[in-house]
Amino acid sequence: MRKILLPSGFRVVAPDLNIPSFERLDFHAMSRIALWDMKKHLPAVVVGSSLGALVALEAGRTALAAPLVLIAPALGFGRRWIEKLPPGDSLPYFHHGEGRDLFIHRRFFEVMAGADPDREPPKTPVTIVMGRRDESVPFDVVRGVWRNWEESGRLAEGSRFVEIRDGDHGLTAFVDQIAEEILLAAALSG
Repeated sequence: MRKILLPSGFRVVAPDLNIPSFERLDFHAMSRIALWDMKKHLPAVVVGSSLGALVALEAGRTALAAPLVLIAPALGFGRRWIEKLPPGDSLPYFHHGEGRDLFIHRRFFEVMAGADPDREPPKTPVTIVMGRRDESVPFDVVRGVWRNWEESGRLAEGSRFVEIRDGDHGLTAFVDQIAEEILLAAALSG
């Protein structure tokens, strides 16, 4: 993504949101770090993928009026996972960046089950980029949240839902298309 966006004059800021560590993840701490970075860097657009999209959505509620691009957003994450958890405190969870299972403490899932960053549409334009073949986040869940946002009448002008028919959760084969969506979103911020 950097290779595509840098020539267009974009600086990519990607904070490490494994706060305090991946095993001890804290959604509220992750959102605070993202909010701090957003205030510090004054982004033209805020982009997040999967769990990072939930963090961007939550931080974007109290931050600047930058448009959001949510890539394969893990909407309904906590509610979907809490019922599937095996007993024990340290639970295996597939980490897409590492390409393997890593462990997360149970409390993270319990907190996420009560979190609802998708309860209402953001106040800024939002683009959701979602693969129809996402193996981690059910397409229909994300589409359903989008429809609720549309029906609320509070979805910001310029918001878009982009379905990638052959896209999986990583969407790595569609980086150019995602970069185009980022550039379009940035154009909305003027």
